[in-house]
Amino acid sequence: MSYELFIARRYLFAKKSHHAINIISGISVLGVAVATMAMVVTLSVFNGFQDLVVDLFTAFDAELRVTPKDGQTVSAKDTALLKLKKSELVEVYTPVLEGQALVVEGGRQQVVTIKGVADNITKQGHIEDILYGEGSFCLHADVLEYGVLGIQLAQQLGLPAFFENPLQVYAPKPGERVNIGNPLSSFNHEELQSPGVVFMVRQAKYDAHYVLTSLGFAQRLFDREGRVSSVELKLKEGVKTDKAKKQLQAELGGLFKVEDRYEQQDDVFRIMRIEKLISYVFLSFILLVACFNIIGSLSMLMIDKRQDIQTLRSLGATDAQVCTIFRLEGHIISLAGALLGMVLGVMLCWVQQEYGLVTMGDSEGSFIIETYPVSVYWTDILLVIVTVLAVGWLAIWYPVRYLTNRLLD
Repeated sequence: MSYELFIARRYLFAKKSHHAINIISGISVLGVAVATMAMVVTLSVFNGFQDLVVDLFTAFDAELRVTPKDGQTVSAKDTALLKLKKSELVEVYTPVLEGQALVVEGGRQQVVTIKGVADNITKQGHIEDILYGEGSFCLHADVLEYGVLGIQLAQQLGLPAFFENPLQVYAPKPGERVNIGNPLSSFNHEELQSPGVVFMVRQAKYDAHYVLTSLGFAQRLFDREGRVSSVELKLKEGVKTDKAKKQLQAELGGLFKVEDRYEQQDDVFRIMRIEKLISYVFLSFILLVACFNIIGSLSMLMIDKRQDIQTLRSLGATDAQVCTIFRLEGHIISLAGALLGMVLGVMLCWVQQEYGLVTMGDSEGSFIIETYPVSVYWTDILLVIVTVLAVGWLAIWYPVRYLTNRLLD
C-alpha cells in the first residue's frame, strides 16, 4: 500500500478538529449512495419490463425466424431451407405464410394479418397457454379450415370465442386490377370456421390484427401454392440462441435473414432501450451533482490538515503526492457511496421481487401485472460501478488540484 493511500484512509476515519467535516463527509457518502441506488433500481425496472415483454411474446414468436431478404416469399422446397430443416441445431421446423386480408362478419369488416402455419406450430412454444375458450386449438379437419382470432379482433367483429357462422375472408388476386363492375371477382374468397378458442398475447400488435390458420389455407387464399414467407425454428435443448443464429446465418448465406425474438420485435425493444439510455444519462447527471458534495468535504479537510501538508512537504513529499492524497480521499468517498448504494439498490430490488411492495396502480386487473417487475442484470451493476467511479473522478480531479495549489502557494 502506497503511503498516499494510507494517509488518505487515515484522514477519512480519523477524528477531525471540526465535527462538521465528519458530517459533510457522511453526507457526501450518502448522496453518492442514494444516486447509485436510484440507478440500480431504475435500470432494474427497465430490465423487468423488458423480460415481461419477452415472456409475453414467447408463446407467439419462435426462437428464430428465417425470412428471405429479397421478395416476400420463397419456395418451400428451397435447397437452403431444406438443409436448414435437417440441421442438427433445429428441433422444430415450421413453414409460415403471412399476408393481409379482409375479414367480414355480418355488417363488420376488418383488415387483418392471416398467419398460415404448419400443424407442428404447437411444438414451437406454449401457444396453448394463451388460448381462451371452451374449444381446442385446431387448424383444419377434412375439408374444414379453422381460424383462431386474436381476442381484440374478435371483440371488434362482435364475435365470441365460438362463432357459428363461418368467417368470410377476402384477399386480392396477385397482379389483377379491381373490376369496378364486379369487385368481388378480383378477390380470392375463403371461409374460416371457429375452433371455439381465441388467443391473447396481451399485445395489440397480435391480439387486434392476427388470425392463425393452416398453411394450406393461406397458400390458397394468397395464390402462393408451395411458397412460404418465413420459417420458424425451435432449437434443440441446450443450444444457445446466439450461437445457433450465427451458425445458421453463415450456412444460409446472404439470401436469408435469421432473427431472434428481440429482432423480431425490434421496434418494441428499440424504444425500451432508448428509454433506458435516457434514464441512465439523467441519473448520471444527478450522480454528478451528488459528487460535488465531495468537493466541499475535501476542501474543508484540506484546510483542516494544512499543518499536516506542510509537515509532509518538509519530509520530502512533492506537490503532486500531496494532491494525490486528497484525490484518493475523494475516490474512497465515492467508492464507499457506490458500494453502499449498490447494496441498498439490490436489496430493494429483491424486496420488490419477493413482496411486490410498489404496485402499478389502485385499479385491480387494469394492468397485465399488479406490481412493478424488476430484474437485476450484473452487467448493469458493473456499468453503475464504472459510472460512479468515472463521474467521481471527473468531479474531483480539477477541484482538488486547484485547491492543493492554492494551499501550497
